[in-house]
Amino acid sequence: MPNPEITLPRTPRAPPVQVDDRPVMAVGILGFGLAIPGLTGLYGPITPRQGLYWAGTAGFIALAAAIWLGNRWLLFKQREHLDWFNQPLRKLMMLVAANVLYTAPVTVLGLLVWFYAAGLPVDRNALQVVVLTNVICVLFVTHAYETIFLIRERESDLMRVERLERARTQAELAALKAQVDPHFLFNSLNTLGHLVEHDPARGREFCDTLAEVYRFVLASRERNLVPLADELAFLRRYHRLLELRFGPAMPMAGADAVDARASGWLVPPMALQGLLENALKHNQASAGEPLRVQLSLGEGVVTMANPVRPRRSTTPSSGLGLANLDERCRLLTGRPLVLARVDGRFEAQVPLVAAT
Repeated sequence: MPNPEITLPRTPRAPPVQVDDRPVMAVGILGFGLAIPGLTGLYGPITPRQGLYWAGTAGFIALAAAIWLGNRWLLFKQREHLDWFNQPLRKLMMLVAANVLYTAPVTVLGLLVWFYAAGLPVDRNALQVVVLTNVICVLFVTHAYETIFLIRERESDLMRVERLERARTQAELAALKAQVDPHFLFNSLNTLGHLVEHDPARGREFCDTLAEVYRFVLASRERNLVPLADELAFLRRYHRLLELRFGPAMPMAGADAVDARASGWLVPPMALQGLLENALKHNQASAGEPLRVQLSLGEGVVTMANPVRPRRSTTPSSGLGLANLDERCRLLTGRPLVLARVDGRFEAQVPLVAAT
């Protein structure tokens, strides 16, 4: 089968991943602004009964906000220019350097202002502890941000891949359907031309039956899968077209048994008709030596079988047929068309999809 060249719409570049961190940021700033000064003894002898204590609390919260928002801004800026996949080492070094070189000076400056405003001596030990604590906390928070971003980007990439795969599948199905319709119509018109020339009465019936058949063909263009019962009804009409041309040369058995169990199953449209057409195309069939076609329903597959009696001369193939049907089955059901020769018989198993 010639593979049609399929052009997909160009996929736009993925927009930057957005994270609503406002609740976490509010809790984090308040938590750090209240906890770190209290745990490291920055208040010294100042107690909550003094106004200076609360002024200092507001100042420490403001310092925590400056550290958080500043590092957040640096992180977002780096994400515009560096990513973990193309420049992992450089990104890691830039993140650590930016966090340390921003957090440490801002912390030292903020604490020196506090010691001066509160009239307290500079506590070098407390200063070192707070600077180290802030740097460690900032590195931890930055790591949490990056983890969230990577998770969101992964989700976004999976969604984009899924959309692209869906678009590719729909494009391939459209191309395959565009091939099936002209192929079917071409063969049907050839048959009609033959009957009109040799048996006008049967040609008239053929024309009426063809109208019913092609109504199904047009309706199936909008559907990727059809109920198995509908496909069987279509197959019977198409088989009648063959009877009008060839008489009893190609009897079909098993359709009623399959129809009785067809409820709940879906099948690619025109799949069975294509197999019946393929059997007639490649095998000898006559009223004296009919080509008997047998239908059966298995677990998740419908099988069409016929004796192998190759024609002495075959018409040129258009390259569609079984290869086209196999590709449609793979795209729509995830399973291939299974073909086999068993004891002089050709069998084709069409995968079915359970109706939901």
